[in-house]
Amino acid sequence: MQSFLALADPTRRRMIELLAARDRTAGELVKEFDLSAPAISQHLNVLREAGLVTTRAEGQSRIQSLDPAGFDDLEAWLQKTRLVWSRRLDALERELRAEDKANEQKTKKKASK
Repeated sequence: MQSFLALADPTRRRMIELLAARDRTAGELVKEFDLSAPAISQHLNVLREAGLVTTRAEGQSRIQSLDPAGFDDLEAWLQKTRLVWSRRLDALERELRAEDKANEQKTKKKASK
């Protein structure tokens, strides 16, 4: 998923956190980082291509905001993954409990001899 690659970078994760608080211009984002305006622009492009950020024009300004649809895709993937791991962990728990029970029975048999 392209969105996970985009979020792998700590600068882009921080940009997402800032945009979650409120929409911002690229200039406002530049002030938050020790990076050049072109570098911030490149990060924003990656986030836009991943479907996580949108840009809208307001007069001379370009306002950056989060795109909820991109996060819906991430959440759907996470839900599927959680379901798979939940099932696997439940099966592991059943096996471990059965093993514990079998070991208890063996211990009781040895003790009664």
